[in-house]
Amino acid sequence: MKRHFPVIRWLMVLSIGLVVALGLFSAPIKSNAAEKTYQIGTDVTFPPFEYANDNNKYVGIDIDLMNAIAKDQGFKVNFKPTSFNGAIQAVQSGQLNGMVAGMSVTPERKGTFDFSTAYYNSGVVMAVSQNNNDIKSLKDLKGKTIAVKTGTTGAQYAQSIQKKYGFKISTFDDSSNVYEDVLTGNSVACFDDEPVLRYGINQGTKLKIVTKPAAGTPIALGVKKGTNKDLVEKFNAGLAHLKKNGEYKKIMDKYLNAKKNTEDNHSFFGILKQNKTFLWQGFLQTLWLTIVSIIFATIFGVIFGLFGVLPIKFFRGLSSTVIYLFRGMPLLVLALFIYTGIPTLSGTRIPAFIAGVITLMLDEGAYIAAFVKGGIESVDKGQMEAARSLGLPFGKSMRKVILPQGVKLMVPSFINQFIITLKDTSILSIIGILELTQTGKIIIARNLEGFKVWAMVAIIYLVVITLLTWLSNWVKRRAKI
Repeated sequence: MKRHFPVIRWLMVLSIGLVVALGLFSAPIKSNAAEKTYQIGTDVTFPPFEYANDNNKYVGIDIDLMNAIAKDQGFKVNFKPTSFNGAIQAVQSGQLNGMVAGMSVTPERKGTFDFSTAYYNSGVVMAVSQNNNDIKSLKDLKGKTIAVKTGTTGAQYAQSIQKKYGFKISTFDDSSNVYEDVLTGNSVACFDDEPVLRYGINQGTKLKIVTKPAAGTPIALGVKKGTNKDLVEKFNAGLAHLKKNGEYKKIMDKYLNAKKNTEDNHSFFGILKQNKTFLWQGFLQTLWLTIVSIIFATIFGVIFGLFGVLPIKFFRGLSSTVIYLFRGMPLLVLALFIYTGIPTLSGTRIPAFIAGVITLMLDEGAYIAAFVKGGIESVDKGQMEAARSLGLPFGKSMRKVILPQGVKLMVPSFINQFIITLKDTSILSIIGILELTQTGKIIIARNLEGFKVWAMVAIIYLVVITLLTWLSNWVKRRAKI
């Protein structure tokens, strides 16, 4: 057994190094109520409350109001763009101090959130395609499908009347997808907050509102229940000042009465020209996330792949368990568990980028471990027997004889895994990482040109993946695999 110790020691050193590196990256950042800067979650795909303007700067009722209150009360705000549900979970897990995202105050949310004074009262309306003259009221929805955005008051209102009016519900993460579902005819109508729908219509979305506002609910800043009391107090005091000095009315009028900018070019190349810098930044973030993740995933995968071929039952079992566990877990679930679940249990914060890297490391690393293990096992067993018969210890036989042959089979798989990792980064938009997919969502929230923007994003992915595929094929030819 002593002959195996050098390999085992080497693998254990790599394992410890990986753990230490990740520990340094994700060192806990404790929440401090006395901090001058608050981490605030927001949707940024929910105009006119929050969205990116023509210069890709975050604006909207919530953004401008929060910034004005921060200035009035002498604190700073660091906005964290994510999905609505992602912001809710991040606040509940302690990752963020609070959220402003057109968030309605409901009895259910009061169980887990403390709210500020309401700064707007919104009502839900129903909209249909401009060409639809058959749906004029809720009674006309029987047996048909309607679209809503996940977690919104519109979704809650639709669920509350679904049984009464007998319709089906399709849910989406973004308002633009909700509207597109109606325009394509998959759904006959949609429910959303009145100012949000009116903004979309003012921007050229071919919908029309057919009902009066219903289920009006107050909208407020939300914080995790029992925490950040000082933030709520500052928000309330600042809101009162803004209402008194007229700044509040200016902000509301600016966005609630916003009209489509006639200078905007909504052609494919017009949108590309306007957003090329923003898309480039999103692509660079995707590429950086992919490179960092694949490095850690490779280390992780090689360690557990080699564990799987050691002649020690414990390590082989550990390898099989890790591969089974992380290959079998959906990437989206894993990302949310790491970003919101672990902080809930541990009371520490994990930056979104680090949570993304850990997610991809575990998921992609499990696949790498599987093909590392398979690559080594594909080498003829007689090679190891011959090396051992010549007096070489297990570790030296692995390094000098088996690995050189196995690596030759693994290289194309590594390149393919890089391609897969590049594509999988798109899922991390759910935790607010501003990569290429999240960038596309933010652009669409402003101009509601989903087809054109997603076409641009798809072309960028296809070009990069095509280049990597050519590289993979070239490596295979050079290696004569």
